[in-house]
Amino acid sequence: MKIRRPRLPRTRRGQRRLVRAVMAVCVLALLPATWLYVSTADRLRTTADVPRTDVAVVFGAGLWDGEPSPYLAHRLDAAAKLYRAGRIKVVLVTGDNSRKDYDEPDAMRTYLRKHGVPDDRIVSDYAGFDTWDSCVRAKKIFGVDRAVLISQGFHIRRAVALCEAAGVDSYGIGVAAKHDATWYYGGTREVFAAGKAALDAVFHPDPTFLGPKEPGVARALAAGR
Repeated sequence: MKIRRPRLPRTRRGQRRLVRAVMAVCVLALLPATWLYVSTADRLRTTADVPRTDVAVVFGAGLWDGEPSPYLAHRLDAAAKLYRAGRIKVVLVTGDNSRKDYDEPDAMRTYLRKHGVPDDRIVSDYAGFDTWDSCVRAKKIFGVDRAVLISQGFHIRRAVALCEAAGVDSYGIGVAAKHDATWYYGGTREVFAAGKAALDAVFHPDPTFLGPKEPGVARALAAGR
């Protein structure tokens, strides 16, 4: 079977229509990303100037041989730093535990404990399968109304926008990251993920798994008083 190549319009009028159509598609594709930048402009902070908040949420970012990937380790380092400085009281680690041989939250907990965060100040969300799921579960399952979100710079705006849409008053810290292949992949992926984020913010779909409410955050806060 021969595949026919698309024919470009030969007339100037047709070519102008094609250019306009391509430009319209580009504009529509960039609208979600623009929304993320505009809606989170005043919500980004650093570990030095973020408001004191009871809870920090750290999003999973993959494991290497059962240990946090370098990107995830940077996020956890920032959370540990905030805890040691007294700027947060509890860390909610949210990630993927969809199979027995892959457990992001427990790996994150172990790392935080090694870096000075007491075990009773760490709460695990084992069903944070994507950013929207993590934000909805933080609000509905763990009762988080206000939080500091920690991720890489290319992801933090989407995290803040989605948690705000889920009802969590959020500030975001975008930790530094080496500009390697993973960084460029993440930045490119965010352009496409912005579209899904916009749909999630508008339609509020149920997360993959919701389940019953968990008292972990409230219990951890009570233990810290």
